[in-house]
Amino acid sequence: GDFYYQQLDSEEQTVYRELLQGVTGMEECIRVHAREEDDPGRVFEYLLYDRPEIFWCDGSTRLTIYETYTEVYPGYSCTEAQKEQRQQEIEEAAASCTEGISQDASDYEKVKYVYEYLVNTVDYDEDAPDNQNIYSSLVGKRSVCAGYSRAAQYLLDDLRVECIYVVGNVTGQGAHAWNIVNCDGAYYQMDVTFGDPVFLEEEGQESVPAESINYDYLCATDEEFAVNHEQSDLVRYPACTSDDLNYYKLNGMYYDTYDPDAMLQDMNESVYAKEDSFVCKFEDQTLYESARDDVIENLLPQAAQNLAVSYGLERVRYTYAEDAGHNKITVFWSYEEE
Repeated sequence: GDFYYQQLDSEEQTVYRELLQGVTGMEECIRVHAREEDDPGRVFEYLLYDRPEIFWCDGSTRLTIYETYTEVYPGYSCTEAQKEQRQQEIEEAAASCTEGISQDASDYEKVKYVYEYLVNTVDYDEDAPDNQNIYSSLVGKRSVCAGYSRAAQYLLDDLRVECIYVVGNVTGQGAHAWNIVNCDGAYYQMDVTFGDPVFLEEEGQESVPAESINYDYLCATDEEFAVNHEQSDLVRYPACTSDDLNYYKLNGMYYDTYDPDAMLQDMNESVYAKEDSFVCKFEDQTLYESARDDVIENLLPQAAQNLAVSYGLERVRYTYAEDAGHNKITVFWSYEEE
């Protein structure tokens, strides 16, 4: 069942189903069995959180409340003819995405695939048309957090992975939307919008490579998200406590101790493999702070010199980005002279 639908009592669920039937047919006025105290506006909000496929609703409503029922007038962002055309475009775009991964892949593989797909194909744009729905992200390729998060929900539903649309706030930015995903019975936080490199803080105002992806927001815990995300208390969301799908742990980029020689060796191996970047994520803030200066002031110059020797470069260039909130340093290597 749909997550928000399950948060409603039986009478509210009846209203939910009435609204779903009405907006599916793009009815101008939907009569529902709800009084003022039943808060039909909240039920309509829950419906849109559950159903990313209802892209033709713009989220607005006008209510006329009577003693025993309510008339709901939803706002629509397109005509019925436009809806049919856009539906076809959305289905084609979704098929183009999901054909790239097998239905037999693990839940984590599917989640990671959708996360990377959306980061790589959608540009963050506050002025994008229809930016609160999946048409903006899947077809227009420009959206904001609502479009990213609803697209993730839509695609993962197609791949049979539970994905919840989460509402809340981000420190210093205001209202925000992201997701919680279910991988093999455990829940994890996921924010595709923050996976985009536009959110990486960089050193020296240098450009962070456009193809970079921030994996701090893929299958993370509540504790990790609490650094800058605050969930709404509208409902009780599933607890996300497992870190067994931490991207950095799975890929050898996680450090629970600091050994300079071992880390320099890891950096050198990254250079020898001609990888685009090197990441070191530390277990906690204390370890990060104890290692940070040595990594930046000593290890990076040594690794850069090895890069110069290995590739015959007269001038070595690299960029590093610090993320103290997530105890992480990311280094971007340059292998060519400019």
